[in-house]
Parts: sequence; C-alpha cells; structure tokens
Amino acid sequence: MALSISSLSASFSSLSFSSHISQKPLSLSFRRTQSTSISHVSRIPSLVASAAVASPAESETADLKKYVKSRLPGGFAAQTIIGTGRRKSAIARVVLQEGTGKFIINYRDAKEYLQGNPLWLQYIRVPLITLGYENSYDVFVKAEGGGLSGQAQAISLGIARALLKVSEDHRSPLKQEGLLTRDSRVVERKKAGLKKARKAPQFSKR
Repeated sequence: MALSISSLSASFSSLSFSSHISQKPLSLSFRRTQSTSISHVSRIPSLVASAAVASPAESETADLKKYVKSRLPGGFAAQTIIGTGRRKSAIARVVLQEGTGKFIINYRDAKEYLQGNPLWLQYIRVPLITLGYENSYDVFVKAEGGGLSGQAQAISLGIARALLKVSEDHRSPLKQEGLLTRDSRVVERKKAGLKKARKAPQFSKR
C-alpha cells in the first residue's frame, strides 16, 4: 500500500513533541554546621622553683677531695713515699702516708670505686698484708686508663714500689711474693683478614 508524501507529512505534523528541559542546573546544597568556637582558656603561669641540691655521692666526693688535699699538701708529686704501677693500659700513682689503713682511689672510697669486687680489693691489699702494714698506712691513688681489673693490679705494683721507699728491707719479702714484677702481658693486636688476634674465619673448600 503506497502512501503519498503529503499524507506522511500531515501525520507527522499532527504529532507534537513537548520537551521541557530545565535551564536551571542541579545544585547540591550542603548544610553548614555551626562552627564551634574554641574558648581560649587562660593559663595561669606556674612558678617552678628549682633548687640545685647536690646528691650525697657528689657531696661525699667533694669532702674526700678536701680531705686528700689536706693530707697531701702540694699534690701527689710533692710527696716522698710514692710509687707508680702499670698493668695493661692502666697507670696508677700511689702515695703512702701513716694512718689507719684507708684506701682512696680517684677521690672515692676503694670499695665503692672497685664496685665491691673481692678479688680486686684483695689485689690492692696484698702488699700491705705481706709486710703486716694493713692498718699502718693510708693509701691515696690516682688511676687512669684501662679497666678496673688492670687498675687494681697497677695499684698493687705501685704500693709495693712505694713500700721500697719506706725501707729497702721490704724488697726480699715483696719479691718472694712476686709483687715487684711488672706484668708485661697485654692484649695481642688484631690482624687484617682475621676476626681477632688469631681467630680466622671459617674455611670453605667449595
């Protein structure tokens, strides 16, 4: 069935397309929350009173310094009964004075300085005990270098050498106990390619 062009155009014109496009764009609205106002709390400045109070150990050290200076006028070098001991890398200068058997090392009590170690305390007492002078002399020491074990053995040698200045008759009993012999043993140096002085890394054949 053939339709004419005029009838088709008439039918299309009867149809009406109504399109309504809103020109207003979509707008997203966010509700603004009320801003919370932070109230500045006024801080009251607190006065901190700091008083420098010396600890008991510091006050005791200061007292021992005054005591040593009063006992050794002119310092260690000005004393007559003095001996120098060495062990490993430790050096100890020892001064003997008549007293009641006190031991003061670097302006501290010997028991505190040597951490109460009975072996190290025995080292420093052996020369005086050998001659029966454990309660006859006060010992003042300046020690430096090395560890506490090396310093204790250096002090022992220093005391033995100082006792020789009291009397040459002390040489024989001190020598019999081996207290006048300088122990020259030191730690062997590490070598290149080794882990320690002689310890080598594990060998792998393949």
